[in-house]
Amino acid sequence: MISNHGGENRKTLALAFPIVAGFLGQMLIGLVDTVMVGWVGVLPLAACAFGNTILSVPLIIGFGLLSSVSVRASHAFGSGNPALAGECLRGGSLLSLLMGGALAVTAHASLPFLHFLGQPPEVNQAVGDYFLLCAWSFIPIFITGTAKNVCESLSKPWPPFWIMIGAVFLNVFLNWIFIFGNLGAPAMGLTGAGLATLLSRIAAMLGVLLYCSQALSGIWPKRWLAPGLVAESRRLFRIGIHSAGLNLSEVTSFSIGSVMMGWLGLVPLAAHQIALSCAATTFMVPLGIGQAVSVRVSQARGSGETEKIRPIIRGALAMTVFVMSIFAAIFLTLGNSIADCFVDDAAVRALTVQLLVLAGVFQVFDGLQIVSSGALRGFADTKVPFLIGIISYWALALPTSWLAAFPLGYGARGIWFGLVLGLGFAAAAMGARVHKKIRSLET
Repeated sequence: MISNHGGENRKTLALAFPIVAGFLGQMLIGLVDTVMVGWVGVLPLAACAFGNTILSVPLIIGFGLLSSVSVRASHAFGSGNPALAGECLRGGSLLSLLMGGALAVTAHASLPFLHFLGQPPEVNQAVGDYFLLCAWSFIPIFITGTAKNVCESLSKPWPPFWIMIGAVFLNVFLNWIFIFGNLGAPAMGLTGAGLATLLSRIAAMLGVLLYCSQALSGIWPKRWLAPGLVAESRRLFRIGIHSAGLNLSEVTSFSIGSVMMGWLGLVPLAAHQIALSCAATTFMVPLGIGQAVSVRVSQARGSGETEKIRPIIRGALAMTVFVMSIFAAIFLTLGNSIADCFVDDAAVRALTVQLLVLAGVFQVFDGLQIVSSGALRGFADTKVPFLIGIISYWALALPTSWLAAFPLGYGARGIWFGLVLGLGFAAAAMGARVHKKIRSLET
């Protein structure tokens, strides 16, 4: 049994590592923007935080919806029908195009109404161009995600990883040009960061699609507009809608928390952006492990090798606890050093350190809940996790955040108290659901 668990752990790690690295590559684009914009000043940093907070909601919802590509393509590969992955690529690309375009248009329509979210007027004025440029980058990032999910489902995760790493370095270079006005370009500040993000995400999309067309020619669609395109997109939508709902419940709790931070002022909002960027970066590790578990459980179900599922899931949860405990220790002990990397403002640094302590507290909870939800997605169990998300984040986290921050007077720390509570409940409830699914395999 130990040997079986060890073998499955190695296979999960082999798949998870490039997935994690690819997710980190996507996250590093936003993290690099935060660091480099922070060098310009507190106002651009706060505006960057506000824009990313709003855009993170549809972005994470879209990724949840496109998780259906991974589930369907993995099951097809496990059952010996890899050609179906080509249909997933075709249908997922149409879904990405429609969803990304609709969200970008909605961003334009919503721009005049951002002031209703109660942020300082100077933040609303500074965020406009950055907000719109990042919104249009939804189209390439969703299409990239679709192609990346197909590659991972076919156990070919490394090429997307290298392409995403290239996009990160490209983003740093373009930020240097457009934010600070190098190589003859005007110094565009925050707007330059938005332009760099859009261009680097377009480059990543073209790179991943080029790889798929050459290396995965067996599944590359011969006719992209052939009959069945709309039907496949609808099928993927129905599979992914509950995962999108789960992502919605979690990301809105953090986003509304960010809006509440704006009510407290520029310093709390800037500190929140730094701490949240750090926590979101470490979150990419369990997110990648959860994606790998989802792929492997789907493949095992498709091939009928259900005896592999128990060691796959248990090994992944153990790895998650180990890794996230390390991150927790880093946040708890090195908060000052982390804050110094982002901003010079003493007040922002001091509050960032306090928030990083709370981020350290919820690291293990956050990891366990996302890996458990990935395992459940591999079982095609998405409705119950969605309900757990509603209870965890909307019924528990948000009311607690508001109560602790304002009536009880804990301010920024109070908002994060609520997030810790919601993540802890989600981890426990998701874990119980996974245990139930595993037990059902043995009866």
